[in-house]
Amino acid sequence: MDGMPVYRINVLIENKPYISDPEGDTIRKDLVVKGGYHNVKSIRVAKMLKVEVEANSAEDAKDTVRRMCEDLRLYNPVLSVCKIVESGL
Repeated sequence: MDGMPVYRINVLIENKPYISDPEGDTIRKDLVVKGGYHNVKSIRVAKMLKVEVEANSAEDAKDTVRRMCEDLRLYNPVLSVCKIVESGL
């Protein structure tokens, strides 16, 4: 095997639960409810980054991505939650 394995890591960035989500509200009100899905009570919008990282292990890859998100300020920790998970394939 050449070099280290490559891991696929997903970064999910979403507003904290107590922060309003006007985009999600608009999607629910203007598309979902008008489309007849009255039982859908809430929609929240999130961003997902899909990152491929060379690392010795999945934990090392997740740690690299976590540090990258914090160092480069890819999200605002006051307003958002950042979840980092291995994506599998």
